[in-house]
Amino acid sequence: MHFYRTLMPIAAMTFDLDDTLYDNVPVMDKTEQETLAFIRQYDQRFNHFTEQDVNAYKTPLIEKDPDIFHDITQWRWLAARNMLLDYNYSEAKAQQGADEIMAHFAYWRSRIMVPNNTHQVLSELAQKMPLVAITNGNANPLSCGLGQYFSYILKAGPDGRSKPYPDMFDKAASLLNLPHQKILHVGDHLVTDVEGAVRSGLQACWINLDNRSLFQDGETRVMPHVEITDLSKLTELI
Repeated sequence: MHFYRTLMPIAAMTFDLDDTLYDNVPVMDKTEQETLAFIRQYDQRFNHFTEQDVNAYKTPLIEKDPDIFHDITQWRWLAARNMLLDYNYSEAKAQQGADEIMAHFAYWRSRIMVPNNTHQVLSELAQKMPLVAITNGNANPLSCGLGQYFSYILKAGPDGRSKPYPDMFDKAASLLNLPHQKILHVGDHLVTDVEGAVRSGLQACWINLDNRSLFQDGETRVMPHVEITDLSKLTELI
């Protein structure tokens, strides 16, 4: 554990999800594979599609509306609808198909292997203070056994712009009815989590699971309050 700023008393914690509480890489790899397989069998005209073919429908959307980036679930849904419209589906059938594709995506997206250590740490922390999940992604904590630990679950899109914008940090403080500086945000990303939290007035804990160097990392623009290499170290801060 390394301290870089004076750590004030902590009354609540907020958590990033992906790559902070579990390894998100295998989850997304499997989700993309299964979603592509579903699309290929959905219509025989799609059986030659690659992941690049599917993702190509996302580009025009963000060019037209850059803010769609803040709601990646809606972005995916719109891309799927437009893909179906491009193959002469009616609007109603295209919306139905997009719903079915996203339901399949959501099923695999939430098949997350959460380490026992994560459950143990969150269980202990939740007995002592409120916890809030703040994610730019679209994993569902309720579907992977993590929802029980959080008082609130905030997602980019429905709950504001994505981190590092202050929207969800501010909303968490408001929901908790706490001053920003009494909240510690825990996350793996030096920009979206650390910089976002500090610039929003929260304290920031960088969880460094890959043995990176804070002083040599090109993403370091704002120093965290504390750096840990294991989630269990959080229990020593309360």
